[in-house]
Amino acid sequence: MELLSVNVGRRKDVAYTNSPSGSTGIDKRPVAGPVRVAAPGAKGVGGSGLAGDEICDLRHHGGDDQAVYAYAREDLDAWQGALGRPLPDGSFGENLTTSGVDVSGARIGERWRVGADLVLEVTSGRIPCRTFQGHLDEKGWVKRFTEEGAPGAYLRVVAPGEIRAGDPIEIVHRPEHGVTVALEFRAVTTEKDLLPGLLAAGEALHPETAERARKHVERRGDALVSRSH
Repeated sequence: MELLSVNVGRRKDVAYTNSPSGSTGIDKRPVAGPVRVAAPGAKGVGGSGLAGDEICDLRHHGGDDQAVYAYAREDLDAWQGALGRPLPDGSFGENLTTSGVDVSGARIGERWRVGADLVLEVTSGRIPCRTFQGHLDEKGWVKRFTEEGAPGAYLRVVAPGEIRAGDPIEIVHRPEHGVTVALEFRAVTTEKDLLPGLLAAGEALHPETAERARKHVERRGDALVSRSH
């Protein structure tokens, strides 16, 4: 398992984003040298975990629980074939393009060591948005990406470190539960009945997803009580 590229984005003004700034950093490109990765701070305040990587809409992106976004080169290759166009590393706005890692099949709470020191923990899948669709310039992209169910993974930083292309990736912890990134993605997008099962991932689950799952359980419980009277 290997890190093929480390990708960072610079602020760019575009017409297709709903960011209040009118800017986006989704156009990420591979960098040659080492990149420092550390926890950026709480969502709404902290941006990307990667030095030099700009995030322009802190309402929905960045922060400790979405510090790093990883996508598998294997999935990019599949999309290349489906879309009939080249997709270089970083095309999906991912910070890490990986090889040999089942990113969407990773379990919530799974930990990866990248390079010598960096340790990351899987928190959730990536929800497609208008900016993603505009960046790729593919009509109906949000729906198509959602239906495919290979969202890639957001990760938090457990231990900071420097990384570069070619670094090994090692899975150093894999939880016993079966809550994968792909399952979490389906639960929050198209199959709401799966939400309660996500709570098996415990504190590793993205806090916003955990709150959504708890509220779903409460609503379902209230509905059952109502029907029983």
